[in-house]
Amino acid sequence: MPLVDAFLLYLQQEHENLKTMPKYAEYIQQIEIDSLWSGKHHIVWNLNRQVNILSGVNGMGKSTILNKVVKGLNAGGEFPSHMLKGVRLKVYPEDAKWIRYDIIRSFDTPLLNMETVARMDLMLATELDWQLFQLQRKYLDYQVNIGNRIIEVLQNGAPDAAEQAQRISEPKRHFQDIIDKLFVETGKKIIRNENEIRFTQMGETLVPYQLSSGEKQMLAIMLTVLVEDQQNYVLFMDEPEASLHVSWQEELIDLILSLNPNVQIILTTHSPALIMNGWMDRVTAVEDIRS
Repeated sequence: MPLVDAFLLYLQQEHENLKTMPKYAEYIQQIEIDSLWSGKHHIVWNLNRQVNILSGVNGMGKSTILNKVVKGLNAGGEFPSHMLKGVRLKVYPEDAKWIRYDIIRSFDTPLLNMETVARMDLMLATELDWQLFQLQRKYLDYQVNIGNRIIEVLQNGAPDAAEQAQRISEPKRHFQDIIDKLFVETGKKIIRNENEIRFTQMGETLVPYQLSSGEKQMLAIMLTVLVEDQQNYVLFMDEPEASLHVSWQEELIDLILSLNPNVQIILTTHSPALIMNGWMDRVTAVEDIRS
């Protein structure tokens, strides 16, 4: 086959591949929910590209709204253009049919499926432990991914290859710096030369399941943000302040955005501390979006 024909065939195949690849939304512009609370209310919530905070006293339905949205997404983040389970999402770009998203739930309840954990011989006792176990697997995949990208950059031999490699690995270093700074008062530090996340404290090695509830919670949030590898995606959080020290609550949103500026945060809370660092204008009361 002549070289030109082969190149044209390659371009055609790449074009076909692009057409079949799922198109992901960068962020959600609007959430609309029909017939919430047995048809009593209609919800329309216009969202900011970056930070969105839903507030209200207990029983106002903050968590219900978040849960309806997440349940309306099919496995993998696919959503239809029509109302699904009473939920309609307006996204950017408008023709996207998929959303990358994560959901953080803050309540460190006892692990229900203890039989599975026992079979795997794991030291897990709570749902948050199980979440951290799953994040450890994603963390390993993330490291393989950035390692491959660094090798590719260095092999290309560009004059700025070393700088490119450093930029690729910077989010991981930043994540480790964040955790070390947060845990400094208890003397815990991440062991940086291990593939899995482990800590040292006074000469002892600790695994994440040995942390306090607040430390587990903050580690789970930061690790969730890291492994999304700075892609555009939506992070849903239901009352993330649970178990967190007030100073950590104040830093939370800024730390997330420093680790991935492309994330869209959608969270529920009734903690004033979460909005102390200049996020007051991103707060929406439940009663202001329902009719």
